[in-house]
Amino acid sequence: MNTIVLFTILFACMLMGLPIAISLGLSSLVTIFFFSQDSLASMSIKLFETSEHYTLLAIPFFVLAGNFMSTGGVAKRMVNFAIAAVGHLRGGLAIASILACMLFAAVSGSSPATVVAIGSIVIAGMVKNGYGKDFAAGVICNAGTLGILIPPSIVMVVYAAVTEVSVGRLFMAGVIPGIMLGLMLMVAVWWRAGKMNITPPPKASFAEVVRTFRESMWGLALLVIIMGGIYGGIFTPTEAAAVSAVYALFVALFIYKDLSFKHLPEVFLESAKTTVMLMFIVGNALLFAHVLTTERIPQAIAEQIMSAGMSPWVFLLVVNLILLVAGNFMEPTGIILILAPILFPISQQLGIDPIHLGVIMVVNMEIGMVTPPVGLNLFVTSGVTGMSLMEVTRAALPWLSVLLVFLVIITYVPAISLALPNMIFGA
Repeated sequence: MNTIVLFTILFACMLMGLPIAISLGLSSLVTIFFFSQDSLASMSIKLFETSEHYTLLAIPFFVLAGNFMSTGGVAKRMVNFAIAAVGHLRGGLAIASILACMLFAAVSGSSPATVVAIGSIVIAGMVKNGYGKDFAAGVICNAGTLGILIPPSIVMVVYAAVTEVSVGRLFMAGVIPGIMLGLMLMVAVWWRAGKMNITPPPKASFAEVVRTFRESMWGLALLVIIMGGIYGGIFTPTEAAAVSAVYALFVALFIYKDLSFKHLPEVFLESAKTTVMLMFIVGNALLFAHVLTTERIPQAIAEQIMSAGMSPWVFLLVVNLILLVAGNFMEPTGIILILAPILFPISQQLGIDPIHLGVIMVVNMEIGMVTPPVGLNLFVTSGVTGMSLMEVTRAALPWLSVLLVFLVIITYVPAISLALPNMIFGA
C-alpha cells in the first residue's frame, strides 16, 4: 500500500510539472505523515545527515573547478592540441573535436559544460571548413556526453553517495569505457567523412604538436593531480575535488591569465547556483531513499524478482529499458537518485557488481542527455549553434546508434568496466 502511495504521489507531482526535487520531497513527506509508522523527526534527521555527507562535498568543488576551466581558456588550448594531433585525418576536425571533448571531460565532470566549452569553439570552425552544421552539431552533442563518463564525474559522485560504493573505484571504472566510446565515435566520424567531399588540413609538424601540447599541459595536469592523488593515496576523492578547484583557479588566474579577478564573483555565483540546485535534489532524493528503505520496498521487489527466477542478463536488459525511458523525461541526477536505491539491492541479490551497475547507469544517462524531450545536451547545443531544438535532435539522432551499441557492449562485458578497478584495488 505504502509503495503505491509513494510512487503515485511522485509521478502525479511530476506530471503536474513540479520540479523533481519538490516531487521527491513531497511524496516522501506525505507517505511518512499519513501512511508510515516512521516519525517526522526522521525526515529532519535525514536532511541533516545529507548536509554532512562527506562524499557529496566533492560536488561543489568539481563544479567550481569545471567553471574555472571553462572560463580560463583551457578548452581552447585543448582544441588546438587535438587539431594538431589528429586534424589531418579524414574527418580530422570532427575527430579532433571528439578528442577535445574527451580531454575536457577529464577535467570538467559535466556533460553540458563539455558541450559549451568545446562546441562554442569547434562547431563554427567545422562549418567553415566544409562540414554541415547538422553534422558538426550532432557530433559535439553526442561527444559531450563523455563529460559524465570519463572521470571525474559529478553523476558518479552522486551514485557513490546513494549506494555507498567507492568513488575511487567508480572513477577508475569509467576510464576504459570513456576511451572506448570516444574511439567508437571517432571511427563513426571517419567512416561518415568518407562519403563527404572535405579536404582535411595539412598535417601539423611534430614541433607544432609539441607546442600545442605544452600550451594545454597545465589544464591536462589537473587529471594527473586528481587521479594520481586519489590512487597514490595522497588524498580522498573529496579532497581531490578541493585541490582541483584551487589548482584550476591558480591556472586560470596566473598561468593562462584568461580569467581576471573582477570575473571571479560571477564564476563563484554560477558555481553556487549549480551546487544549490544539485544539493537540493540530492537532499530530497536521499529522503525518498530513506522512505524506500524503511518500507523495505527494494527488498520486496528483489524478493519477487528472485522468486520469479529472473536471470542477471534479463534483469540488466530490463534495467536498460527502464533507464532509457526515464532518460527521455528526467535529468541524470534525478534518475540516479530515484532508481539507484531500488536497483542496487536487487543487483546485489543477483550477484551483479555495484561498480558495473554504476557504469551501466551512467551510460544510460549519456543516452538520455541526447534524447528528447528533456535531453540537456540538446538544449545546450541549440544554444551554442542557434539551431532549433528539433534541428539539433535530428542532427544528434544518427549518432545515437553508436551510443546504443556501446551500451549493449558495456552491459554484457563487465570486464571492460571492472578491469582497472580490480587491477588497482583488487577484485
